[in-house]
Amino acid sequence: MNEKFYLTTAIAYASRKPHFGNTYEVIMADAVARYKRLRGCDVFFCTGTDEHGQKIENLAIEAGISPKSYVDGVAAEIRGIWDKMNTTYDYFIRTTDDYHEAAVQKIFKKFYEQGDIYKGYYEGWYCTPCESFFTETQVVDGKCPDCGRPVKQAREEAYFFKMSNYVDKLLAHIDSNPEFIQPESRKKEMINNFLRVEGGLQDLCVSRTSFKWGIPVDFDPRHVTYVWLDALTNYITALGYDPDKTYEEQSEHFKKYWPCDVHIIGKDILRFHTIYWPIFLMALGLPLPKKVFGHPWFNAAEEKKGGQGDEVKMSKSRGNVIYADELAETFGVDGVRYFALSEMPYDQDGRICYTNVLLRYNTDLANNLGNLVSRTHAMTLKYFGGVIPAPAGEEEPDGDLKATVASAVAQYEKLMDEYRIADAADAVFNMLRRANKYIDETMPWALAKDESRKARLGTVLYNLLECIRTAAVLLTPFIPETVEKIAAQLGTALGDYESTKTFGVLSAGTTLGAAAPLFARVDEKVVDEIIKKREEAALAAEKANAPVEKPEGCALIGIEDFMNVELRTAKVVACEKVPKAKKLLKLQIDLGYEQRQVVSGIAKFYEPEALIGKKIIVVANLKPATLCGIESQGMILASGEEQVRVVFLDPETPLGERVR
Repeated sequence: MNEKFYLTTAIAYASRKPHFGNTYEVIMADAVARYKRLRGCDVFFCTGTDEHGQKIENLAIEAGISPKSYVDGVAAEIRGIWDKMNTTYDYFIRTTDDYHEAAVQKIFKKFYEQGDIYKGYYEGWYCTPCESFFTETQVVDGKCPDCGRPVKQAREEAYFFKMSNYVDKLLAHIDSNPEFIQPESRKKEMINNFLRVEGGLQDLCVSRTSFKWGIPVDFDPRHVTYVWLDALTNYITALGYDPDKTYEEQSEHFKKYWPCDVHIIGKDILRFHTIYWPIFLMALGLPLPKKVFGHPWFNAAEEKKGGQGDEVKMSKSRGNVIYADELAETFGVDGVRYFALSEMPYDQDGRICYTNVLLRYNTDLANNLGNLVSRTHAMTLKYFGGVIPAPAGEEEPDGDLKATVASAVAQYEKLMDEYRIADAADAVFNMLRRANKYIDETMPWALAKDESRKARLGTVLYNLLECIRTAAVLLTPFIPETVEKIAAQLGTALGDYESTKTFGVLSAGTTLGAAAPLFARVDEKVVDEIIKKREEAALAAEKANAPVEKPEGCALIGIEDFMNVELRTAKVVACEKVPKAKKLLKLQIDLGYEQRQVVSGIAKFYEPEALIGKKIIVVANLKPATLCGIESQGMILASGEEQVRVVFLDPETPLGERVR
């Protein structure tokens, strides 16, 4: 029976569309899942969405819809992006799934009945975006220590989990399982900053009463389960965990895959996964995960030739947020996957901008891989009619090429097992760079001119094709669609993972498949245009978000002066452009008690048909004026100067009402 391997991502918070940094996590987890399947493991890969909490409740109110409708839309968008990135998850859990909510209620009650949870009051600093409470010493200049946003004082009745009951047991587990928290630097951070601190680990707030969008505590319905107890338990509810049963009594499916082999999460939520989650599991009497891997972040880098711009925070206001699905429109899905996996260091933050993606795409994928496959296929077709030649003997530099391939395979396996994904990719591309150098060293075009060197030419091309085959197998977790194209061009199955440890697996005499380009070079001008549009959007956003200076204003007037201006509601019944006047529109308006004609200088901002049927506000007692020979009987209310916006009314507004 194949070895089981259960891995998860952190479930994505269903508040907004995930940016590239969020999407990196599921791409990395997919690469690990594909690698483990390649090694023959029975993989169960789980991801999903975290859908409760105050932030989502607030966003739903802003959108004017129910929280469930809101998360339905965002969860569908998240899953769509995961699918577009060709991720092969086996299960997608939503924390609004009925079975998950029922299990969470039972878990909460179980903790309460066995004395792990008690009722009290929480008073402290609260960060809404992070759904987290912080102490006075944890808050930095009035801001959240995790996300840097402002925090606010909060006091409310809540249930708490007695973390102190399990701290010693958790520390003993960490000490006896050195691989439990990775990378090593993250483990030291958790121990020194949270577990071995003066005053000890604080009890954790596990319920809220200040909002309703959460899983109700069934024995105290004023409370809803705090998001972290709700979210973390998805890793076991997705396997069908039943809180009413012991571990031995759980389903065969659950016992097969639990404990989890690795939780792949962002470094910012390591505390929840390496302290609170293990303690919850201890309280449930369940085995702990074998490993929690906290990956770094992708930071936005300023666009600059060479891709060496300074790092800046990714934010909508800066206009530098990059989304994986939009990036794929230019570089393809495999281009996006490869960049994500090859650019993120093991324990330091990665950098992303369009310039960096372009460089990585053209250098590695288009040049090193794509060009190698294209040249080798073309030479085999030209010199051997597209049939894989048989190798005959060995000359220099064949031995060095084969040694490079063997070394790359060994490095790759070790690095992938350690989750050093970018380093593993680099090992494969070092092999491909060596193969390209091998072409320059052996000069197949020169060998083809000497009939006595035909056998040598066949050996050279065979070695190149075998190198490509090996690389394709190793790159399956990175660029799976491209690997399928390579296999089609080789005209044969690539072989399993173990085949990469033997040089010479390709069968001589096999006819190659049809040639097809793998990666077309992306012109810098394409990216320059994208960058230009993003900069324009950023400037527009910056202008829109800029603080408004207080105008000098006019002299103050009394209420009697204001009441002399007669503002009335009206409806636009007809509208057309004024000939020979680029700025003017002629509107026919209905005040309910009469119809009038108004001329307005808004032609640059509105098409006539867009205004017909709209309800507006009109200065009804303005003296008539003549504009371009057309009489205007009033003025419509609008704001702005460079960008004029007409004040539109609710469609149900009666006509002719006085505006006060």
